[in-house]
Amino acid sequence: MSNKKEAYLCVSAILRAREPRLLDNEKAERMLDAASFEDAAKILTDCGYADMSQMTAGEIEEALAQHRSEIFEELGKTAPDGTLIDIFKLKYDYHNAKVIIKAEAMGQDATRLLSGSGRIPGLKLLELYNEDKRIQMPETLAAAMAEAKATLARTSNPQLADFVLDKAYFAELQKAVDKVGSSFLKGYASILIDSANLRSAVRTLRMGKNQDFLAEVLIPGGSVGLERLTAAADKDSLAALYTHSELEKAAVLGGEALSGGSMTAFELACDNAVNSYLRGARLICYGCEPVVAYMAAVEGEITAIRMILTGRLAGIPPQTIRERLRDLYV
Repeated sequence: MSNKKEAYLCVSAILRAREPRLLDNEKAERMLDAASFEDAAKILTDCGYADMSQMTAGEIEEALAQHRSEIFEELGKTAPDGTLIDIFKLKYDYHNAKVIIKAEAMGQDATRLLSGSGRIPGLKLLELYNEDKRIQMPETLAAAMAEAKATLARTSNPQLADFVLDKAYFAELQKAVDKVGSSFLKGYASILIDSANLRSAVRTLRMGKNQDFLAEVLIPGGSVGLERLTAAADKDSLAALYTHSELEKAAVLGGEALSGGSMTAFELACDNAVNSYLRGARLICYGCEPVVAYMAAVEGEITAIRMILTGRLAGIPPQTIRERLRDLYV
């Protein structure tokens, strides 16, 4: 047995053993039904989190970020292929890039909104950007930040600058996925792109933009061709493109959103479609798939915890929070 195979057997077994500690629907319901915010927060200690019952919203965010960083660091040391962890760190690089570009244009301080979960910690990326040390940054990221800055200066439209960075993010994501060579991981990248494109199509139509605008913002690499998507969007027949796919329900809700239906329900269905795909990793005993699924599960868990705790802290009714929660992995 190869060393890499042995390593995947080991880390897969460890992560399978940890899955029962992840936040599941039963624990999430207990948090929502708890008598107080403090009681809700204490439930999370069973999931391996620090006691957040006395924390402010800002402190909760810091604790969740620290939890994520610790898992990334651990898996970076134990997983045979470090590219897997980079796949999840990428989105934080591009989140930070968006924050930095917009803050610079508005003359604001970016530090409060930066994440430390990227390949380059947010504060370090800001330092490199301010000192024009592009050579020390990932090449695609550096080029995209320069293009986004120029786009924002030329158009004064932050959304167009975001589109530049989104395309670069997905280009890096696909390159990393191809490097690993897993069909499951390629499918994961594909459904992320399909979900992003479906969201773009619905938002574009709701804003009354034309096909040319949509063609500019769509990302190549998904399972639905860009020409088919722009044509279908023009004919208001998005749902037909996603029949018998994970995004079928989301596409139907997207069509309803174009006629005055709920955008929240549509966005939630897009997220849930990605989660449904990831659950397929449960059928794979070992390899990169359980690692990818576990990291995605932790990301989804953190999103749910943030929503529940900050919602309870702010006095938002549990039912309102419940309606916005994504499906959980376990």
